[in-house]
Amino acid sequence: MPNIALELGQQSASFGVHSAYGEQQDVDGIRMIPVALTWSGFGGGSDEAGNGGGGGGGWSIPLGAYLRKGDDLRFEPNIVSLLTVAIPFVFFAGRALSRVIRAIKK
Repeated sequence: MPNIALELGQQSASFGVHSAYGEQQDVDGIRMIPVALTWSGFGGGSDEAGNGGGGGGGWSIPLGAYLRKGDDLRFEPNIVSLLTVAIPFVFFAGRALSRVIRAIKK
């Protein structure tokens, strides 16, 4: 039986780039490349009797798209998704900063 971890590693070597940047689309002379924040993980194992198993999962949040029209290239964000990512980041960064300031005052 082949080693499933090695097979998954070989198949997912470029998975990150292909999942974060979508296929290029051309619509009315505008070239669009979608961009997403992605995470994935895989795991597997077996016991001494040869019984094994594995699994994987992941998620993706669409952040926006790169738009190119002629010589103009810009990023158009997906506001709802950016807020979904930014609100927890700002919350935890603020808590960390307040604890650092409190520790410096002591």
